[in-house]
Amino acid sequence: MSLMNEYKKQVSLSVWILALILTGATARAQDIHFSQFYEAPLLRNPALAGVFTGDYRVQTIFRDQWNSINNAYRTGSLSGEYKWPVGKGNDFLTTGMEILYDQAGTAALNTTELMPALNYHKSLSNDKPMYLALGFMGGLVSKTLDLSKVTTNSQYNGTAYDPALPNGETILSPNVHYLDGALGISFNTAFGADYKNTMYVGASYYHLNRPKNSFYQNPAVELDPKVVFSAGVKAIINDYTWFSIEADHSQQGSAVETIGGVMVSYKLGDDTEKTPYVFNLGAYIRLGDAIIPVIKLEMNSFTVGMSYDANISQLSAATQGVGGFELSLSYIGFLEHENPRYLCPKF
Repeated sequence: MSLMNEYKKQVSLSVWILALILTGATARAQDIHFSQFYEAPLLRNPALAGVFTGDYRVQTIFRDQWNSINNAYRTGSLSGEYKWPVGKGNDFLTTGMEILYDQAGTAALNTTELMPALNYHKSLSNDKPMYLALGFMGGLVSKTLDLSKVTTNSQYNGTAYDPALPNGETILSPNVHYLDGALGISFNTAFGADYKNTMYVGASYYHLNRPKNSFYQNPAVELDPKVVFSAGVKAIINDYTWFSIEADHSQQGSAVETIGGVMVSYKLGDDTEKTPYVFNLGAYIRLGDAIIPVIKLEMNSFTVGMSYDANISQLSAATQGVGGFELSLSYIGFLEHENPRYLCPKF
């Protein structure tokens, strides 16, 4: 009897994950996201590319979520940005690329995105960093589903699981490919003594072409557009310490997400001008879903960050309290280290 209950439990979990996957092919889906959202600017707003102190930046994030449910989600992101000075002023162009990979559940739903990005930063001041940016991102998305790994209640013959029975699904194709695009606008500036404090705001619109992505080849099924509002501020406390507050609010169809929090940063060492190390400790919250502690260490141009989602939603019973772990790596470099041609926003 215990084996039968365990089988029913596993089938129920498979059905639950399959439901998430198939729902993900409908217009009510919510896009892939990270808790360290500030380390994936192109997934927030293509106009946030280039908003950093440097000439180029490479970032990667790996997320392992809900391990208690048969490796429910594993997600990885790799992005790069490069700034190109424009003319003789402080304007600059940013080119970028976002590569996203996600694998969901025992049914092995794989999603791969290749998204080139381009934006223009118009300088609004000759005395301090102040920019208005307009960005575009667009590319190819591929989704595949391994139907051989799908198990449903239809394959339960009353006493045991029978893989010879049909799974009851009418999926016509396990492969979906489509083009996708996004637009964004952002404003960032510096303020305060010596312009050491900074802030930014932005808004973006994803899936502007409303791509169709149904495994059932249903032409009526398409992705809802997603609107994202982003904001952040960095404020200096003293020569050693500062804090950053960042938040995103997004809506896609009926799915709404708000995430935000604070990071406190402290320079390590006696010389605040030359120290290569900065220690960061923060806490974020995804409303109604998770509390997210974060730790990050900066070493010259290299940064490593770790976070963990402590699940507080109704799914905590199914996930057995196991949330999501994220590891991020970032590298920022200069081509003209001492005197870049344009003013850099100090983020």
